[in-house]
Amino acid sequence: MDSLLLAPIHRVGGTVRIPGSKSISNRVLLLAALAEGRTTVRDLLDSDDTRVMLGALDKLGVGVERVPGDAVHIDGCAGKVPSRQAELFLGNAGTAFRPLTAVLALAGGEYRLGGVARMHERPIADLVDALRQIGARIDYQANEGYPPLLLHPGDIRVDQPIRIRGDVSSQFLTAMLMALPLTQSGGRIEVEGELISKPYIEITLAMMRRFGVEVGREGWRAFEVPAATYRSPVEIFVEGDASSASYFLAAGVISSLREDVLQGSPVRVEGVGRDSVQGDTRFAEVLEAMGADVAMGENWIEARASAAIRSRGKLRALDADLNHIPDAAMTAAVLALFADGPSTLRNIGSWRVKETDRIAAMATELRKLGAKVEEGTDFLKITPPAGGGLVDGAVIDTYDDHRMAMCFSLAALDGVSVRINDPACVNKTFPNYFKELESISTSLA
Repeated sequence: MDSLLLAPIHRVGGTVRIPGSKSISNRVLLLAALAEGRTTVRDLLDSDDTRVMLGALDKLGVGVERVPGDAVHIDGCAGKVPSRQAELFLGNAGTAFRPLTAVLALAGGEYRLGGVARMHERPIADLVDALRQIGARIDYQANEGYPPLLLHPGDIRVDQPIRIRGDVSSQFLTAMLMALPLTQSGGRIEVEGELISKPYIEITLAMMRRFGVEVGREGWRAFEVPAATYRSPVEIFVEGDASSASYFLAAGVISSLREDVLQGSPVRVEGVGRDSVQGDTRFAEVLEAMGADVAMGENWIEARASAAIRSRGKLRALDADLNHIPDAAMTAAVLALFADGPSTLRNIGSWRVKETDRIAAMATELRKLGAKVEEGTDFLKITPPAGGGLVDGAVIDTYDDHRMAMCFSLAALDGVSVRINDPACVNKTFPNYFKELESISTSLA
C-alpha cells in the first residue's frame, strides 16, 4: 500500500483556494442533464466522484463537453433519458448512486447500477422502498437492501403521499426530490422519523430552485414537489466545498495555539463564505465554541485561536450535537486531540453508513495517536492523550475514505510525524489536498 509521511509542521499561514463542492457539483450535473437547454457548469470539482457522474451521464446519452477552466457544457434531455439501457459503475459515490437510482427508476428503461465493494455494503432499501410505492420495479442482485441494483420499466403513479425514512441518510430524500418532477405530476413526500443532515436537503432545494423547480415544505416533515420541468439557468457556478475548508480552518486554529506563531496568524480559505448554501459553514460555530476567532466575508472564511486560548495553549473541550454537519464533524474529532479535556460528538450515527464506518474508523485511528476514545452507536467521546503530546510516527489507515486522510493530516501540527496510508483516496473530493497543505506549512525540520 502507498503511504505518505508527513513531517512535523511548525506552523501554517496564508490563503487556500478550495475546490468546488462535491455535493453541489453532482447535484448540478444531474439537474443540468435533466433540464431543458444547455447548461455551462463552472468551477466544477474535478475528482473521482464527479468523474463517476460525468461518465454515467455520457453512458446515458447526455451530451457532455469539457471546456477549459474547470467547466463543462451539459446538453439537457428535458427529462427524457436518451439511453434506455445501460450498465453503470458508480464507484463509492453516494451523491451519484442514490439520485441516479431514483431518476433511472422513473426513466422507463433497463439499467444496472453497481459500484465498489463498500458501495455494496451501504444500505439503499429506504430509497428502493419509497420508489416501489409509486410503481418502480427494482431488483436486488445480491443482498436484500443493498446494491447492486437492476432497474426495469415500471407503471409509475403518484396518487398517494410517498413515505421515506429520514434517519439513515439524507441522500434518499434528496434522490426522491430530484427525481419526482420527471413524473410530470409532482407529488408529496412525507418523512418518517428524524430527518438527519438537514443542511444537505437545503442544498438540494436550492439547486432545484436554480433549475426552475420550487419545492414547498412543511417544516422537515413533508415536501410538495410541483408538476414542473427543469430549465437550464444557462450558466451556474459551483461554490467551494465547505467540508474541505474545515481542514485548513482547523489547521489555522491549531497552529496559532502557540503564542510564538505569528501572534496567532490566521489561515484564510477562499471559495466559500457567509452567503454559502452549504451547512458545513457552520463548522465555524464549532471552532468558536472551542476558542477560535472566526471571520467571514462573502467568499472567504478565516480562523485562528483567540488570544485567551493562545495563552492557555489548549482548545476548550466540545460537547455538541453535530448531526447537521456530519462531514465537518470528523474534523472536530481531530481538533478534540488539542482540547483541555474530554470532548463528546453526539448524534453522528450517519457516520456508520458513509464511505466506511466512520465511528469505528475514527475511534481506532484516534487511539493510535494516544487518545482515549469511547465509541457509541451514534457518538464518540475523545479524551486527549495523558500528558499532552500525540504519539510520534503513528501510521494512520484511511479505509479508502478521503476524509479520514485529510482529518488525520492535522496531527502533524502537534510537532509529530504521521504516516497516512493510501493518501490517493483524497482524489474522491480533493486531489491536490496534500499539495495545498504543504503550500501553507512550515516544517519543524
